[in-house]
Amino acid sequence: MTLTHEHIVRLFVDRYGERPTAIFEVAGDGSARSYYRLVGSGGGTAIGAIGPDREENRAFLSYSRAFRVEGLPVPEIYGADDEAGVWLEEDLGDTTLFDALAEARVRNGQGFPSSVLEAYRRVVELLPRFQIDGHRVVDYAVAYPRAAFDSQSIRWDLNYFKYHFLKLGHVPFNEGRLETDFDRLTEFLLRADQDHFLYRDFQSRNVMLRDGAPWFIDYQGGRRGALHYDVASLLYDAKADIPEEVRRQLLDHYLDALEQRMPVDRAAFQDLYRGYVLVRIMQAMGAYGYRGFFERKARFLQSVPFAAKNIERVMVAGLPVPVPELARVFGRIVERWAHRPGDVDAPTGLVVRVGSFSYNRGYPEDEGGHGGGYVFDCRALPNPGRHLEYRSLTGLDSPVVEFIEGDDQVEAVWQSVSALVDRQIEEYLRRSFTSLTVNFGCTGGQHRSPYFAERMRRHITSRYPEVQALVIHREEPYWPRAGAEPRVLSGYPAGSPASGSPSR
Repeated sequence: MTLTHEHIVRLFVDRYGERPTAIFEVAGDGSARSYYRLVGSGGGTAIGAIGPDREENRAFLSYSRAFRVEGLPVPEIYGADDEAGVWLEEDLGDTTLFDALAEARVRNGQGFPSSVLEAYRRVVELLPRFQIDGHRVVDYAVAYPRAAFDSQSIRWDLNYFKYHFLKLGHVPFNEGRLETDFDRLTEFLLRADQDHFLYRDFQSRNVMLRDGAPWFIDYQGGRRGALHYDVASLLYDAKADIPEEVRRQLLDHYLDALEQRMPVDRAAFQDLYRGYVLVRIMQAMGAYGYRGFFERKARFLQSVPFAAKNIERVMVAGLPVPVPELARVFGRIVERWAHRPGDVDAPTGLVVRVGSFSYNRGYPEDEGGHGGGYVFDCRALPNPGRHLEYRSLTGLDSPVVEFIEGDDQVEAVWQSVSALVDRQIEEYLRRSFTSLTVNFGCTGGQHRSPYFAERMRRHITSRYPEVQALVIHREEPYWPRAGAEPRVLSGYPAGSPASGSPSR
Protein backbone atom coordinates (compact mmCIF):
# COMPACT_ATOMS: atom_id res chain seq x y z
CA MET A 1 0.00 0.00 0.00
CA THR A 2 1.40 3.41 -0.97
CA LEU A 3 1.58 6.38 1.36
CA THR A 4 -1.28 8.00 -0.60
CA HIS A 5 -3.48 4.94 -0.02
CA GLU A 6 -2.60 5.05 3.67
CA HIS A 7 -3.98 8.61 3.80
CA ILE A 8 -7.32 7.28 2.53
CA VAL A 9 -7.25 4.54 5.17
CA ARG A 10 -6.69 7.16 7.89
CA LEU A 11 -9.74 9.07 6.69
CA PHE A 12 -11.74 5.83 6.88
CA VAL A 13 -10.50 5.24 10.44
CA ASP A 14 -11.54 8.78 11.38
CA ARG A 15 -15.02 8.08 10.02
CA TYR A 16 -15.66 4.51 11.22
CA GLY A 17 -13.18 3.99 14.06
CA GLU A 18 -11.54 0.99 12.38
CA ARG A 19 -9.28 0.15 9.48
CA PRO A 20 -11.04 -1.21 6.40
CA THR A 21 -11.12 -4.98 6.04
CA ALA A 22 -11.10 -4.74 2.24
CA ILE A 23 -10.20 -2.18 -0.43
CA PHE A 24 -11.37 -2.60 -4.03
CA GLU A 25 -10.43 -0.44 -6.98
CA VAL A 26 -13.45 1.19 -8.62
CA ALA A 27 -13.19 1.41 -12.38
CA GLY A 28 -12.93 4.92 -13.80
CA ASP A 29 -13.68 6.08 -17.31
CA GLY A 30 -11.79 9.01 -18.79
CA SER A 31 -10.62 10.60 -15.56
CA ALA A 32 -7.09 10.90 -14.19
CA ARG A 33 -8.53 10.40 -10.70
CA SER A 34 -8.42 6.98 -8.99
CA TYR A 35 -11.25 5.59 -6.89
CA TYR A 36 -11.41 2.82 -4.28
CA ARG A 37 -14.22 1.25 -2.27
CA LEU A 38 -13.26 0.73 1.38
CA VAL A 39 -15.29 -1.76 3.43
CA GLY A 40 -15.27 -2.08 7.22
CA SER A 41 -16.06 -5.09 9.41
CA GLY A 42 -19.24 -3.40 10.60
CA GLY A 43 -20.57 -3.00 7.07
CA GLY A 44 -19.58 0.65 6.65
CA THR A 45 -18.41 1.54 3.15
CA ALA A 46 -17.00 4.65 1.54
CA ILE A 47 -15.32 5.72 -1.67
CA GLY A 48 -11.74 6.90 -1.42
CA ALA A 49 -10.52 9.20 -4.16
CA ILE A 50 -7.04 10.25 -5.27
CA GLY A 51 -6.92 13.36 -7.43
CA PRO A 52 -3.63 14.46 -9.02
CA ASP A 53 -4.82 18.04 -9.67
CA ARG A 54 -5.13 20.10 -6.48
CA GLU A 55 -7.13 22.91 -8.06
CA GLU A 56 -9.64 20.46 -9.53
CA ASN A 57 -9.87 18.69 -6.15
CA ARG A 58 -10.51 22.00 -4.42
CA ALA A 59 -13.37 22.81 -6.80
CA PHE A 60 -15.00 19.40 -6.33
CA LEU A 61 -14.81 19.49 -2.53
CA SER A 62 -16.03 23.08 -2.32
CA TYR A 63 -18.97 22.44 -4.65
CA SER A 64 -19.86 19.20 -2.86
CA ARG A 65 -20.11 20.90 0.51
CA ALA A 66 -22.11 23.82 -0.87
CA PHE A 67 -24.55 21.51 -2.67
CA ARG A 68 -25.05 19.39 0.47
CA VAL A 69 -25.94 22.48 2.48
CA GLU A 70 -28.50 23.33 -0.22
CA GLY A 71 -29.97 19.81 0.04
CA LEU A 72 -28.89 18.69 -3.43
CA PRO A 73 -28.28 14.93 -3.96
CA VAL A 74 -24.48 14.73 -4.10
CA PRO A 75 -22.12 12.51 -2.07
CA GLU A 76 -21.29 13.64 1.45
CA ILE A 77 -17.60 14.36 1.94
CA TYR A 78 -16.52 12.41 5.02
CA GLY A 79 -13.02 13.83 5.15
CA ALA A 80 -10.20 15.17 3.01
CA ASP A 81 -6.44 15.56 3.09
CA ASP A 82 -5.75 18.46 0.76
CA GLU A 83 -1.98 18.08 0.93
CA ALA A 84 -2.11 14.41 -0.02
CA GLY A 85 -4.76 15.02 -2.69
CA VAL A 86 -7.18 12.45 -1.26
CA TRP A 87 -10.67 12.46 0.16
CA LEU A 88 -13.33 10.06 1.43
CA GLU A 89 -16.90 10.35 0.22
CA GLU A 90 -20.26 8.66 0.52
CA ASP A 91 -20.64 5.38 -1.38
CA LEU A 92 -23.48 5.76 -3.90
CA GLY A 93 -23.17 2.23 -5.29
CA ASP A 94 -22.16 1.07 -8.75
CA THR A 95 -25.13 1.80 -11.00
CA THR A 96 -24.94 4.84 -13.22
CA LEU A 97 -27.85 6.11 -15.27
CA PHE A 98 -26.00 4.83 -18.34
CA ASP A 99 -25.63 1.37 -16.77
CA ALA A 100 -29.37 1.24 -16.08
CA LEU A 101 -30.11 2.24 -19.66
CA ALA A 102 -27.68 -0.34 -21.12
CA GLU A 103 -29.05 -3.14 -18.91
CA ALA A 104 -32.63 -2.29 -19.83
CA ARG A 105 -31.70 -2.39 -23.51
CA VAL A 106 -30.18 -5.85 -23.09
CA ARG A 107 -33.44 -7.06 -21.53
CA ASN A 108 -35.82 -5.25 -23.84
CA GLY A 109 -33.88 -4.79 -27.08
CA GLN A 110 -32.68 -1.54 -28.62
CA GLY A 111 -34.60 1.71 -28.43
CA PHE A 112 -35.28 3.71 -25.30
CA PRO A 113 -36.75 1.53 -22.52
CA SER A 114 -39.77 3.04 -20.78
CA SER A 115 -38.42 1.69 -17.48
CA VAL A 116 -35.55 4.21 -17.66
CA LEU A 117 -37.60 7.16 -18.88
CA GLU A 118 -38.83 7.94 -15.36
CA ALA A 119 -35.23 8.13 -14.09
CA TYR A 120 -34.38 10.60 -16.87
CA ARG A 121 -37.44 12.67 -16.01
CA ARG A 122 -36.32 12.88 -12.37
CA VAL A 123 -32.81 13.89 -13.49
CA VAL A 124 -34.02 16.78 -15.67
CA GLU A 125 -36.37 17.90 -12.87
CA LEU A 126 -33.38 18.21 -10.55
CA LEU A 127 -31.11 19.99 -13.03
CA PRO A 128 -32.66 23.48 -12.51
CA ARG A 129 -31.94 23.16 -8.78
CA PHE A 130 -28.22 22.85 -9.52
CA GLN A 131 -28.33 25.65 -12.08
CA ILE A 132 -30.30 28.14 -9.97
CA ASP A 133 -30.08 27.12 -6.29
CA GLY A 134 -26.55 25.80 -6.74
CA HIS A 135 -25.55 29.05 -8.44
CA ARG A 136 -26.46 30.98 -5.29
CA VAL A 137 -24.25 28.91 -2.98
CA VAL A 138 -21.13 27.89 -4.89
CA ASP A 139 -17.88 29.83 -4.69
CA TYR A 140 -16.75 30.56 -8.24
CA ALA A 141 -13.38 31.68 -6.91
CA VAL A 142 -12.42 27.98 -6.80
CA ALA A 143 -13.74 27.19 -10.31
CA TYR A 144 -11.18 25.40 -12.46
CA PRO A 145 -9.89 26.06 -15.06
CA ARG A 146 -12.23 29.03 -15.68
CA ALA A 147 -14.80 30.80 -13.51
CA ALA A 148 -17.22 31.15 -16.45
CA PHE A 149 -18.10 29.47 -19.72
CA ASP A 150 -16.99 32.58 -21.53
CA SER A 151 -15.49 33.23 -24.94
CA GLN A 152 -12.17 31.69 -23.90
CA SER A 153 -13.86 28.51 -22.60
CA ILE A 154 -15.90 28.16 -25.78
CA ARG A 155 -12.81 28.51 -27.96
CA TRP A 156 -11.02 25.87 -25.91
CA ASP A 157 -13.86 23.47 -26.66
CA LEU A 158 -13.91 24.31 -30.35
CA ASN A 159 -10.13 23.98 -30.63
CA TYR A 160 -10.29 20.71 -28.69
CA PHE A 161 -12.59 19.43 -31.45
CA LYS A 162 -10.33 20.82 -34.17
CA TYR A 163 -6.99 19.58 -32.87
CA HIS A 164 -7.96 16.30 -31.24
CA PHE A 165 -10.75 15.06 -33.47
CA LEU A 166 -10.41 16.67 -36.88
CA LYS A 167 -6.60 16.67 -36.98
CA LEU A 168 -6.04 13.26 -35.40
CA GLY A 169 -8.97 11.74 -37.30
CA HIS A 170 -7.69 13.15 -40.61
CA VAL A 171 -10.89 15.03 -41.39
CA PRO A 172 -9.99 17.70 -44.01
CA PHE A 173 -10.91 21.34 -43.36
CA ASN A 174 -9.90 24.89 -44.27
CA GLU A 175 -8.51 26.37 -41.08
CA GLY A 176 -9.16 30.02 -41.91
CA ARG A 177 -12.78 29.44 -42.87
CA LEU A 178 -13.32 27.18 -39.87
CA GLU A 179 -11.99 29.87 -37.51
CA THR A 180 -14.45 32.35 -39.03
CA ASP A 181 -17.28 29.90 -38.31
CA PHE A 182 -16.00 29.43 -34.75
CA ASP A 183 -16.15 33.22 -34.26
CA ARG A 184 -19.73 33.34 -35.49
CA LEU A 185 -20.83 30.38 -33.33
CA THR A 186 -19.12 31.81 -30.22
CA GLU A 187 -20.87 35.16 -30.68
CA PHE A 188 -24.21 33.35 -31.00
CA LEU A 189 -23.68 31.27 -27.83
CA LEU A 190 -22.79 34.31 -25.75
CA ARG A 191 -26.22 35.83 -26.39
CA ALA A 192 -27.54 33.50 -23.67
CA ASP A 193 -27.82 34.63 -20.05
CA GLN A 194 -24.64 33.33 -18.40
CA ASP A 195 -25.65 33.91 -14.78
CA HIS A 196 -26.29 30.29 -13.74
CA PHE A 197 -24.31 27.27 -12.53
CA LEU A 198 -23.07 25.21 -15.48
CA TYR A 199 -22.40 21.64 -14.33
CA ARG A 200 -20.20 21.15 -17.42
CA ASP A 201 -20.18 17.33 -17.68
CA PHE A 202 -23.85 16.55 -17.13
CA GLN A 203 -24.09 13.12 -18.76
CA SER A 204 -25.49 9.69 -17.96
CA ARG A 205 -22.25 8.30 -16.51
CA ASN A 206 -22.15 11.12 -13.96
CA VAL A 207 -25.55 10.31 -12.49
CA MET A 208 -25.67 7.44 -10.00
CA LEU A 209 -28.91 5.60 -9.24
CA ARG A 210 -29.32 4.46 -5.65
CA ASP A 211 -32.64 2.76 -4.89
CA GLY A 212 -33.88 4.29 -8.12
CA ALA A 213 -33.14 7.88 -7.04
CA PRO A 214 -30.58 9.98 -8.95
CA TRP A 215 -27.42 11.26 -7.26
CA PHE A 216 -24.86 13.45 -8.99
CA ILE A 217 -21.06 13.25 -9.25
CA ASP A 218 -18.13 14.74 -11.19
CA TYR A 219 -19.15 18.41 -11.29
CA GLN A 220 -15.62 19.68 -10.56
CA GLY A 221 -15.52 21.42 -13.95
CA GLY A 222 -18.55 23.52 -13.01
CA ARG A 223 -18.55 27.27 -13.62
CA ARG A 224 -20.84 30.20 -14.33
CA GLY A 225 -22.67 29.78 -17.64
CA ALA A 226 -25.84 29.32 -19.66
CA LEU A 227 -28.71 26.99 -18.78
CA HIS A 228 -28.75 25.37 -22.21
CA TYR A 229 -25.38 23.58 -22.06
CA ASP A 230 -26.16 20.98 -19.39
CA VAL A 231 -29.50 19.79 -20.74
CA ALA A 232 -27.87 19.53 -24.19
CA SER A 233 -25.07 17.45 -22.62
CA LEU A 234 -27.52 14.98 -21.14
CA LEU A 235 -29.88 14.65 -24.08
CA TYR A 236 -27.08 14.42 -26.69
CA ASP A 237 -24.93 12.04 -24.62
CA ALA A 238 -23.58 10.00 -27.55
CA LYS A 239 -23.82 6.37 -26.48
CA ALA A 240 -27.08 6.90 -24.62
CA ASP A 241 -28.50 7.28 -28.15
CA ILE A 242 -31.75 8.91 -27.04
CA PRO A 243 -34.41 8.96 -29.80
CA GLU A 244 -35.50 12.37 -31.05
CA GLU A 245 -39.05 12.04 -29.73
CA VAL A 246 -37.77 11.19 -26.24
CA ARG A 247 -35.35 14.12 -26.42
CA ARG A 248 -38.24 16.47 -27.16
CA GLN A 249 -40.28 15.06 -24.28
CA LEU A 250 -37.40 15.40 -21.83
CA LEU A 251 -36.55 18.92 -22.98
CA ASP A 252 -40.18 19.95 -22.46
CA HIS A 253 -40.13 18.33 -19.02
CA TYR A 254 -36.93 20.21 -18.16
CA LEU A 255 -38.49 23.52 -19.27
CA ASP A 256 -41.57 22.77 -17.17
CA ALA A 257 -39.32 22.29 -14.12
CA LEU A 258 -37.33 25.41 -14.99
CA GLU A 259 -40.51 27.49 -15.22
CA GLN A 260 -41.23 26.61 -11.58
CA ARG A 261 -38.15 28.68 -10.68
CA MET A 262 -37.95 31.46 -13.27
CA PRO A 263 -39.77 32.87 -16.34
CA VAL A 264 -38.83 31.08 -19.57
CA ASP A 265 -39.25 32.21 -23.19
CA ARG A 266 -39.39 28.73 -24.72
CA ALA A 267 -38.94 29.81 -28.32
CA ALA A 268 -35.85 31.89 -27.49
CA PHE A 269 -34.48 29.11 -25.27
CA GLN A 270 -34.80 26.47 -28.00
CA ASP A 271 -33.18 28.73 -30.59
CA LEU A 272 -30.04 29.14 -28.45
CA TYR A 273 -30.25 25.52 -27.31
CA ARG A 274 -29.43 24.34 -30.85
CA GLY A 275 -26.09 26.15 -30.67
CA TYR A 276 -25.26 24.62 -27.30
CA VAL A 277 -26.09 21.17 -28.67
CA LEU A 278 -23.45 21.79 -31.35
CA VAL A 279 -20.71 22.97 -29.02
CA ARG A 280 -21.32 20.11 -26.59
CA ILE A 281 -21.18 17.50 -29.36
CA MET A 282 -17.91 19.01 -30.59
CA GLN A 283 -16.43 19.10 -27.09
CA ALA A 284 -17.33 15.44 -26.58
CA MET A 285 -15.85 14.49 -29.95
CA GLY A 286 -12.63 16.25 -29.00
CA ALA A 287 -12.54 14.08 -25.88
CA TYR A 288 -13.22 10.91 -27.91
CA GLY A 289 -10.39 11.87 -30.27
CA TYR A 290 -7.95 12.64 -27.47
CA ARG A 291 -8.74 9.46 -25.54
CA GLY A 292 -9.12 7.27 -28.63
CA PHE A 293 -6.72 8.52 -31.33
CA PHE A 294 -4.02 9.96 -29.06
CA GLU A 295 -4.19 7.83 -25.87
CA ARG A 296 -5.14 4.74 -27.93
CA LYS A 297 -8.14 3.87 -25.75
CA ALA A 298 -10.28 2.35 -28.46
CA ARG A 299 -13.45 2.19 -26.36
CA PHE A 300 -13.79 5.97 -26.68
CA LEU A 301 -13.88 5.66 -30.46
CA GLN A 302 -16.96 3.46 -30.07
CA SER A 303 -18.88 6.62 -29.18
CA VAL A 304 -17.97 8.35 -32.44
CA PRO A 305 -20.70 6.75 -34.62
CA PHE A 306 -23.34 7.86 -32.11
CA ALA A 307 -21.97 11.41 -32.04
CA ALA A 308 -21.91 11.42 -35.85
CA LYS A 309 -25.56 10.38 -35.92
CA ASN A 310 -26.35 13.25 -33.54
CA ILE A 311 -24.61 15.64 -35.94
CA GLU A 312 -26.65 14.22 -38.79
CA ARG A 313 -29.89 14.89 -36.88
CA VAL A 314 -28.79 18.43 -36.04
CA MET A 315 -27.98 19.11 -39.69
CA VAL A 316 -31.39 17.83 -40.80
CA ALA A 317 -33.04 20.21 -38.30
CA GLY A 318 -30.82 23.08 -39.51
CA LEU A 319 -27.75 24.72 -38.01
CA PRO A 320 -28.53 27.73 -35.79
CA VAL A 321 -26.17 30.17 -37.56
CA PRO A 322 -24.46 30.19 -40.99
CA VAL A 323 -21.26 28.14 -40.57
CA PRO A 324 -20.47 26.85 -44.07
CA GLU A 325 -17.03 25.34 -43.40
CA LEU A 326 -18.22 23.67 -40.20
CA ALA A 327 -21.20 22.29 -42.15
CA ARG A 328 -18.78 20.79 -44.69
CA VAL A 329 -16.75 19.24 -41.87
CA PHE A 330 -19.90 17.82 -40.30
CA GLY A 331 -20.88 16.33 -43.66
CA ARG A 332 -17.54 14.52 -43.88
CA ILE A 333 -17.94 13.19 -40.33
CA VAL A 334 -21.46 11.95 -41.05
CA GLU A 335 -20.36 10.29 -44.28
CA ARG A 336 -17.45 8.52 -42.64
CA TRP A 337 -18.85 7.52 -39.23
CA ALA A 338 -22.62 7.93 -38.87
CA HIS A 339 -23.60 4.58 -40.34
CA ARG A 340 -20.95 2.38 -38.75
CA PRO A 341 -21.88 -0.19 -36.09
CA GLY A 342 -21.86 1.56 -32.75
CA ASP A 343 -22.38 0.18 -29.28
CA VAL A 344 -20.52 -3.04 -28.59
CA ASP A 345 -20.82 -2.80 -24.82
CA ALA A 346 -24.17 -4.51 -24.37
CA PRO A 347 -24.30 -7.55 -26.66
CA THR A 348 -26.02 -10.86 -26.04
CA GLY A 349 -24.33 -14.24 -26.45
CA LEU A 350 -20.67 -14.65 -27.30
CA VAL A 351 -18.94 -11.62 -28.79
CA VAL A 352 -15.49 -12.02 -30.36
CA ARG A 353 -13.65 -8.71 -30.62
CA VAL A 354 -11.10 -9.00 -33.40
CA GLY A 355 -8.48 -6.29 -33.71
CA SER A 356 -5.39 -5.19 -35.59
CA PHE A 357 -2.68 -2.97 -34.16
CA SER A 358 0.89 -1.69 -34.52
CA TYR A 359 3.50 -2.91 -32.06
CA ASN A 360 5.14 0.51 -32.44
CA ARG A 361 2.20 1.96 -30.47
CA GLY A 362 1.97 -0.75 -27.84
CA TYR A 363 -0.44 -3.58 -27.12
CA PRO A 364 -4.16 -2.88 -27.45
CA GLU A 365 -6.33 -2.36 -24.38
CA ASP A 366 -8.63 -5.12 -23.20
CA GLU A 367 -12.00 -4.01 -24.57
CA GLY A 368 -13.90 -7.07 -23.38
CA GLY A 369 -13.18 -6.45 -19.72
CA HIS A 370 -12.06 -10.04 -19.01
CA GLY A 371 -8.29 -9.63 -19.33
CA GLY A 372 -7.77 -12.60 -21.66
CA GLY A 373 -7.70 -13.58 -25.30
CA TYR A 374 -5.12 -14.11 -28.03
CA VAL A 375 -2.47 -11.81 -29.50
CA PHE A 376 -0.84 -13.10 -32.69
CA ASP A 377 2.39 -11.57 -34.00
CA CYS A 378 2.40 -11.19 -37.82
CA ARG A 379 5.83 -9.58 -38.10
CA ALA A 380 7.57 -12.78 -39.24
CA LEU A 381 5.56 -12.69 -42.48
CA PRO A 382 6.66 -10.70 -45.57
CA ASN A 383 5.85 -7.02 -45.16
CA PRO A 384 3.96 -5.32 -48.03
CA GLY A 385 4.97 -1.96 -46.55
CA ARG A 386 8.51 -2.51 -47.83
CA HIS A 387 7.23 -2.27 -51.40
CA LEU A 388 6.49 1.19 -52.79
CA GLU A 389 3.37 0.10 -54.69
CA TYR A 390 1.67 -1.05 -51.46
CA ARG A 391 2.64 1.76 -49.08
CA SER A 392 -0.49 3.82 -49.71
CA LEU A 393 -2.73 0.72 -49.46
CA THR A 394 -3.87 -1.41 -46.51
CA GLY A 395 -4.51 -5.06 -45.78
CA LEU A 396 -8.11 -4.50 -46.87
CA ASP A 397 -7.12 -3.67 -50.46
CA SER A 398 -7.07 -6.44 -53.09
CA PRO A 399 -3.46 -5.93 -54.30
CA VAL A 400 -2.18 -6.26 -50.72
CA VAL A 401 -4.37 -9.31 -50.08
CA GLU A 402 -2.96 -10.96 -53.21
CA PHE A 403 0.61 -10.14 -52.12
CA ILE A 404 0.08 -11.57 -48.62
CA GLU A 405 -1.70 -14.73 -49.81
CA GLY A 406 1.00 -15.33 -52.40
CA ASP A 407 3.39 -16.39 -49.66
CA ASP A 408 3.25 -20.07 -48.60
CA GLN A 409 3.85 -19.21 -44.93
CA VAL A 410 0.58 -17.30 -44.69
CA GLU A 411 -1.73 -20.28 -45.16
CA ALA A 412 0.20 -22.33 -42.62
CA VAL A 413 -0.05 -19.51 -40.09
CA TRP A 414 -3.75 -19.08 -40.82
CA GLN A 415 -4.49 -22.78 -40.30
CA SER A 416 -2.76 -22.77 -36.92
CA VAL A 417 -4.35 -19.52 -35.75
CA SER A 418 -7.88 -20.37 -36.89
CA ALA A 419 -7.68 -23.83 -35.28
CA LEU A 420 -6.74 -22.27 -31.92
CA VAL A 421 -9.51 -19.69 -32.12
CA ASP A 422 -12.09 -22.27 -33.23
CA ARG A 423 -11.37 -24.47 -30.23
CA GLN A 424 -11.64 -21.50 -27.90
CA ILE A 425 -14.95 -20.34 -29.40
CA GLU A 426 -16.46 -23.82 -29.14
CA GLU A 427 -15.43 -24.09 -25.50
CA TYR A 428 -16.72 -20.61 -24.73
CA LEU A 429 -20.05 -21.44 -26.36
CA ARG A 430 -20.30 -24.64 -24.33
CA ARG A 431 -19.64 -22.73 -21.10
CA SER A 432 -21.86 -19.73 -22.04
CA PHE A 433 -18.97 -17.25 -21.91
CA THR A 434 -19.74 -13.91 -23.52
CA SER A 435 -16.44 -12.34 -24.56
CA LEU A 436 -13.27 -13.34 -26.40
CA THR A 437 -10.55 -11.09 -27.79
CA VAL A 438 -8.35 -11.97 -30.79
CA ASN A 439 -5.74 -9.40 -31.82
CA PHE A 440 -3.22 -9.40 -34.66
CA GLY A 441 -0.18 -7.14 -34.52
CA CYS A 442 2.42 -6.11 -37.07
CA THR A 443 4.95 -3.31 -37.46
CA GLY A 444 2.67 -0.52 -38.65
CA GLY A 445 -0.80 -2.00 -38.18
CA GLN A 446 -1.59 -1.20 -41.82
CA HIS A 447 -1.11 -4.35 -43.93
CA ARG A 448 -0.61 -7.76 -42.37
CA SER A 449 -2.57 -7.43 -39.14
CA PRO A 450 -5.69 -5.85 -40.77
CA TYR A 451 -5.62 -8.63 -43.38
CA PHE A 452 -5.69 -11.34 -40.69
CA ALA A 453 -8.26 -9.49 -38.55
CA GLU A 454 -10.69 -9.18 -41.46
CA ARG A 455 -10.12 -12.77 -42.49
CA MET A 456 -10.79 -13.92 -38.92
CA ARG A 457 -13.99 -11.88 -38.72
CA ARG A 458 -15.28 -13.44 -41.95
CA HIS A 459 -14.28 -16.90 -40.77
CA ILE A 460 -16.10 -16.57 -37.45
CA THR A 461 -19.21 -15.10 -39.05
CA SER A 462 -19.52 -17.93 -41.58
CA ARG A 463 -18.58 -20.80 -39.24
CA TYR A 464 -20.43 -19.64 -36.10
CA PRO A 465 -23.61 -17.73 -37.05
CA GLU A 466 -24.61 -17.50 -33.37
CA VAL A 467 -21.43 -15.56 -32.53
CA GLN A 468 -21.14 -11.79 -32.97
CA ALA A 469 -17.75 -10.90 -34.48
CA LEU A 470 -16.68 -7.25 -34.22
CA VAL A 471 -13.53 -5.83 -35.75
CA ILE A 472 -11.56 -2.76 -34.66
CA HIS A 473 -8.50 -1.64 -36.62
CA ARG A 474 -6.82 0.49 -33.99
CA GLU A 475 -4.48 2.24 -36.37
CA GLU A 476 -7.12 3.00 -39.01
CA PRO A 477 -7.14 6.75 -38.21
CA TYR A 478 -3.46 6.83 -39.23
CA TRP A 479 -3.76 4.83 -42.45
CA PRO A 480 -2.89 6.90 -45.53
CA ARG A 481 -5.86 8.78 -46.97
CA ALA A 482 -6.03 10.82 -50.13
CA GLY A 483 -5.46 14.47 -49.30
CA ALA A 484 -4.94 13.79 -45.58
CA GLU A 485 -2.88 16.24 -43.56
CA PRO A 486 0.23 14.97 -41.76
CA ARG A 487 -0.46 13.07 -38.58
CA VAL A 488 -0.48 15.25 -35.44
CA LEU A 489 -0.02 13.72 -32.01
CA SER A 490 0.26 16.74 -29.74
CA GLY A 491 -1.20 19.72 -31.56
CA TYR A 492 -3.33 21.15 -28.77
CA PRO A 493 -2.33 24.74 -28.02
CA ALA A 494 -0.26 25.25 -24.90
CA GLY A 495 -2.13 26.76 -21.99
CA SER A 496 -5.54 25.63 -23.26
CA PRO A 497 -6.79 22.93 -20.89
CA ALA A 498 -9.40 20.57 -22.32
CA SER A 499 -11.61 20.13 -19.28
CA GLY A 500 -14.97 18.42 -19.16
CA SER A 501 -13.89 15.18 -20.81
CA PRO A 502 -15.85 11.98 -20.12
CA SER A 503 -15.11 10.91 -16.61
CA ARG A 504 -15.93 8.27 -14.02
